[in-house]
Amino acid sequence: MGADIKSLRNRIKSVRSTAQLTNAMGLVASSKIRRAQEARVKSGQYKDALCSIVDVLTLSEECKKSFYITPPKGSNKTKIILIAGDRGLAGGYNANIFRFVKEMGDVDVFPIGKKACERYKSEIISSERFTNQDALLLAKTLCEEFKSAEYEKIGIVYTKYVSMIAQEPSVEWILPLTSSGKETKNAGAVFEPSEIAILESSVPIYVAGLIYETTREAFACEVVARRNAMDSAGKNAKTMIDSLQLQYNRARQGAITQEITEIVAGSGE
Repeated sequence: MGADIKSLRNRIKSVRSTAQLTNAMGLVASSKIRRAQEARVKSGQYKDALCSIVDVLTLSEECKKSFYITPPKGSNKTKIILIAGDRGLAGGYNANIFRFVKEMGDVDVFPIGKKACERYKSEIISSERFTNQDALLLAKTLCEEFKSAEYEKIGIVYTKYVSMIAQEPSVEWILPLTSSGKETKNAGAVFEPSEIAILESSVPIYVAGLIYETTREAFACEVVARRNAMDSAGKNAKTMIDSLQLQYNRARQGAITQEITEIVAGSGE
């Protein structure tokens, strides 16, 4: 009986310690949410501005001759920029994105995020510290690979923000360029020196904008998912502590009752 009481006391202590850790991690995640959401919104506005320009250009008959819209026949391979988290303890955030890519079949993967880089044994690139300059360097490499017909199409797999309680894996295809189908207000714009020249010089910036925006959105999803996971872990820990405390009280009461019974029985001899 004494061993059971000691074991229960140690488990309660251990769970309380874990609860304090998850609470601290939840507070850290909460402190990052506002900044992550602001970065997501601002990068989304920048992406929308780039998309509006590219949409106008993709409607041009001259631009349809560009290899970015009508690429030459070559490889039928697909390349994916996979954006995962830098850390774990975020519920199914990383597992869901890895499962999503696996279901895509045979694709070449360029990972962003420490967990993705570790999984694909690549140089570590932090998703939290990924900058617009990093995105531009990557975009230039991707454009060169696409122009040389190494890949038939290039896309980004990331976690899309739906709400504070829902985030879902998604893919955004970036090359070849396609029209969004939205009506454009600048259909009568004049481009100098030519529409196709503007398009081909703008595509690396456009691709960089998409990469940076999806990275910021994925990071916002990561901190939200971690906060939710830590909140859930904290509630589960409280439930477990209450259950263990009840078992502990019953065991302690049983031990006291047994001691009293033994004393009473001894005094009657």
